[in-house]
Amino acid sequence: LFRSTIPSLTQPNRSVTEEILNFDHAHPTCAKARLVDRDGNILDVRSMGFTQAERMRILKLLRTDEKELDDVTIQEWFKDMPHFFTTNFWHMWQTTFAFQTWSSVFEFRRYMNRMIFEFSRIETLEGVTRSPLNQYDSVIRPIEEFLRKEGVVFKENCTVEDIDFAEGDDITVTRLHLNHNGETETVELGAEDLCFMINACMTDSATLGDLHTPAPVPQQKPISGELWSKIAAKKPGRLGNPEPFFTKENESNWLSFTVTCRGDKILKKIEAFTGNIPGSGALMTFKDSGWKMSSVVAAQPHFPNQPSDVTIFWGYGLYTDREGDYVKKAMKDCTGEEMLLEYLHQLHIPEEEIAGLMETVINVIPCYMPYIDAQFQPRKMSDRPPVVPEGSTNFAMISQFVEIPEDMVFTEEYSVRAARIAVYTLMGVNKKICPVTPYNKMPKILLKAVKKAYL
Repeated sequence: LFRSTIPSLTQPNRSVTEEILNFDHAHPTCAKARLVDRDGNILDVRSMGFTQAERMRILKLLRTDEKELDDVTIQEWFKDMPHFFTTNFWHMWQTTFAFQTWSSVFEFRRYMNRMIFEFSRIETLEGVTRSPLNQYDSVIRPIEEFLRKEGVVFKENCTVEDIDFAEGDDITVTRLHLNHNGETETVELGAEDLCFMINACMTDSATLGDLHTPAPVPQQKPISGELWSKIAAKKPGRLGNPEPFFTKENESNWLSFTVTCRGDKILKKIEAFTGNIPGSGALMTFKDSGWKMSSVVAAQPHFPNQPSDVTIFWGYGLYTDREGDYVKKAMKDCTGEEMLLEYLHQLHIPEEEIAGLMETVINVIPCYMPYIDAQFQPRKMSDRPPVVPEGSTNFAMISQFVEIPEDMVFTEEYSVRAARIAVYTLMGVNKKICPVTPYNKMPKILLKAVKKAYL
């Protein structure tokens, strides 16, 4: 679809695909500071650091039928191997994909199978594809503009609060109940209408802070999870189960922070430390930090309206309840200023220089995401519903919380594949859905992975 029909917003004679691939080829990724220790040393992470027993345990996981893994966590799978969670592999794999030790071993197994082609270069992240601007402006906005011109109507400030189904065994949506700008509305579905539902959203209930204000912990329940619960109760056992994903905020949350500065003094400090110019380094992780802090410096500008004298970078922490190493507070209680101070201290910048760098800061925006890791929560195979439930006549679900065998969540590809399955099935489109590439069955890729595992 991108290749043939979605034009770039900045280069109208090119498609979005061409724009992204051309930019990516011109800005290759090769992280030179993937892991940093507590003393500020950039680590040599070419070796994964496995013991032979750990290699065999991973192999066993890859060969285990998923039917045997209901509700099993990564910690439980490696419960007799605490060393595994100190390896270079774990620090890099965890922070590249945002796994926790308590995450589902379902998802860990699928990532190992799907991303095995990246395993041999996980320390450089050379497989990362870069877009010219942030992904919203480079991918989502061009699609939205294209759809608007094709007559698609977007209703903003509108929440779907319930969905009615027809009586009987079939799954047929008859009515939507909406809250539009505080007003109650209903939409009746006709015989030819279809309903595609995002049954859950990982960024549900996210909150923002600023330079002097922490991002608040939300008080309300997740809107998307509540809607999913309502409809699942109407068709028991057929529309999945949201309970495992949206009931343990303490396990599914993490925090990001976006730093905006006048000039490039801070970016120059990061460049001098890492050896990577902006846009070339991918992820840098302070592996021993209390918050498990990482950062990414994208090519500048990162936003379409970004002034030429303004620079931006992004970071995140996986352990929001833990105390910082320099700012002695839990990350979720910190202002944007405190998060940046922690970050600059992790770079071991002298105190007298930090004050000058902080004077260049325009804002630091913390973003608390209570369910950002919800799709990784331990679950049963039956908890994620199929894209098109059995017996559906006009209803499908598309999100990171539907079941697509062998595919891995937390990716744009998962969302696209789910949407294609939904549309092609309900609309009778006679086109092949792009299959999951079987990298785990390609001899050359497997050989590279084995060699890497034994370094």
